[in-house]
Amino acid sequence: MEKLIVGLDFLEFPPTHTCDGDDESPRIRLRNLKGDSVAIMAVNPFIPSCCSFSPWLAWNIPPVEIIPRGFPKEPALQAPIQALQGINDYGRMGYSGPCPPVGSTHRYTFKVWGLDGMLDLPPGARKADLVAAMRGHVIQYGETSALCTR
Repeated sequence: MEKLIVGLDFLEFPPTHTCDGDDESPRIRLRNLKGDSVAIMAVNPFIPSCCSFSPWLAWNIPPVEIIPRGFPKEPALQAPIQALQGINDYGRMGYSGPCPPVGSTHRYTFKVWGLDGMLDLPPGARKADLVAAMRGHVIQYGETSALCTR
């Protein structure tokens, strides 16, 4: 599998992308993308009750070098880019920014898959549905992480 190179504009979350700010999804840069669509899953492994808490699920993003910031918290998007979003592990639609307990630091990983086409998955799906829909369609994978301290 060819590596997908994934980057953020920061190593530590600025407030605009957290619960203390605008709770806005970050811009994600992609290099070496060969897929026909992109799926994203943000993961916080520091939530004590589980091992992969997901505050953002998005898929059917066209193959672009820059995934723009500021996804609206809606199931189906036409702007700032075409995409579908799911219900995150907070039970909310779209992106929910980092919000670790005060006095702690958590690492958030953005997992990104290059897929061989668009997924047959309706908006509002959950993490298990996204994982199942991607089976047999992943041609690339990459990830990047950033820290959030409160």
